[in-house]
Amino acid sequence: MRFHKYHALGNDYIVLDPADFPLWERPSGAQVRAVCHRHYGVGSDGILWGPLPSPRADFALRIFNPDGSEAEKSGNGLRIFARYLWDTGRAKAPGVALDTPGGVVRAEVRDGGARVAAAMGRVSFDSRAIPVAGTARDVIGESIEAQGRRFTFCAATIGNPHCVIQVDEPTAELARRYGPDIEVHPLFPNRTNVQFMRVLDRSSVRIEIWERGAGYTLASGTSSSACAAVAHRLGLVDRSVAVRMPGGTIDVEIGGDYSIGITGPVTRVADGELHPELFAAGA
Repeated sequence: MRFHKYHALGNDYIVLDPADFPLWERPSGAQVRAVCHRHYGVGSDGILWGPLPSPRADFALRIFNPDGSEAEKSGNGLRIFARYLWDTGRAKAPGVALDTPGGVVRAEVRDGGARVAAAMGRVSFDSRAIPVAGTARDVIGESIEAQGRRFTFCAATIGNPHCVIQVDEPTAELARRYGPDIEVHPLFPNRTNVQFMRVLDRSSVRIEIWERGAGYTLASGTSSSACAAVAHRLGLVDRSVAVRMPGGTIDVEIGGDYSIGITGPVTRVADGELHPELFAAGA
């Protein structure tokens, strides 16, 4: 049972190839939690299950959060998966189309694998697409309360939901304290990713992230995409935005229709074997 571990700015994923797990249709929630656990497992922010066949792209994959739930899309996960396909020779060219439940993404391996770009699709602020409860609208500058504190937020989707909150000083403590409550707020029927953002200048923002199903996260590609798009929608940044996170920086390009391209580093960490004892009852 082979595994392959990578990280993108400290946002780490484990690739599990279905060919190495012939008895698994897909990893169960318990199996995902076992592998991702930081103390009892290998430790990661999620699992990339693939490559799988796709009628509309070169390959498909499924993305699982460390709590066992499934994610529609992950910018860093997709960039990691493209690097994995390149490393293992499955991708015959630097560019590859990847099919996810959140849409098809085209990724391109650059600099021998050191950097990977991804065309993430189009950001929407439409409450019906995100989704956000209430009447149909673009969710811009609305109010949300958590633990007695009121925040102003914008919501967006790039295949998965995001709640972007502008603050004077984004901190890990802020994300860890309020992120869990906002993630499951009744406004968000499918839960949501949460970002606390400060605009630094016309070309950069800084964010702290609470990721749906994963918790506090050092970096996120879809969070970077959503925050850059929100900041641009508010007129605070131009179309090229450096999104600074605790794990490092992702460069975001915003198209005229809010199509998003991201570029950042990917690092190969380890290849290894999962022992069956990891999945033993009561482990």
